Amino acid sequence: MSEFIAVILITILAVMSPGADFAIVTQNSYLYGRKIGIFTAAGIACGVLLHVIYTLIAIFFFLQYTSHFLNLIKFIGAIYLIYIGYKTFTQEPIQQSKSFNLISVYQAIRYGFLTNALNPKTTLFVISTYTQIVSISTPTIILIGYGLFMGFAHFVWFALVSIVFSSKALRKKMLDSQVFVNKVIGIILCILGCSLLFTHFN
Repeated sequence: MSEFIAVILITILAVMSPGADFAIVTQNSYLYGRKIGIFTAAGIACGVLLHVIYTLIAIFFFLQYTSHFLNLIKFIGAIYLIYIGYKTFTQEPIQQSKSFNLISVYQAIRYGFLTNALNPKTTLFVISTYTQIVSISTPTIILIGYGLFMGFAHFVWFALVSIVFSSKALRKKMLDSQVFVNKVIGIILCILGCSLLFTHFN
């Protein structure tokens, strides 16, 4: 029971801590609406499940290679964050962009999935939870259950974030200031990416 409570508390804290996932859900929600925001949240949840899958495999088969895998994820994730940060920073306002099109559900899920799957913060969260908190003797079905809970918690939280930032009043205010908002979000994503690169090479 104490193990279960620890997993719940750490998951909630990890989910609610601001980062790239929050930024991408906020952006997609106020730009494209609630539906796209929620599907972005679903993509993030799928990304979490990917972390859970390879962590469980690593625990059982090749834990000794985990550090190298973390470095690879950190590098790729840093480049991806810088890329989407730049794209966000330079994105034209919707009202001024003649070529603007609503992104598809698939694109929303992909954005959410890649942002989370390549996020070392989530990698470290999942791996540390399974290696530092969860006992080796815990049944496999319980380990899988913990992973499903992590994914579900991420979906619920970011779906709520989507609902808030896609509300008509707030969305209108953000759309009216979208040049500023895009630049702020873009800078945050680029800073996160650069910090990951700096950590990787040091």
